[in-house]
Amino acid sequence: MSFSVGQIVDGKVTGITNFGAFIELSPGITGLVHISEVADVYVKDIKEFLKISDVVKVKILSMQEGKIGLSIRQAQPKPKQSRQSFEDKLSKFLKDSEERQSELKRSLDSKRGGRGRGRISNFS
Repeated sequence: MSFSVGQIVDGKVTGITNFGAFIELSPGITGLVHISEVADVYVKDIKEFLKISDVVKVKILSMQEGKIGLSIRQAQPKPKQSRQSFEDKLSKFLKDSEERQSELKRSLDSKRGGRGRGRISNFS
């Protein structure tokens, strides 16, 4: 089976080290998933995410000098993001900003007066 950069394939975990995991793509063809490419979150202990014989989807990142660089993280489908235009985002930001400024102004006004504290009267 031939492989190419960018391809997503299934592989089997054959070895785990402190810096990553070895994934067999087909008999005799093994690549490495660096620990930073295991998950979208910080991975302190790779054994919390993978174990020997796990079958995982990997994306082929590089193929150089007989070494194959792989990623589990990049092989996962990305959640769909809402398609907001720049104008929509700017409008929402301005609205939120104005609301926050109004809240701050109300808060400051209530602290400045109305309770008779801190006022100096001259009764001479």
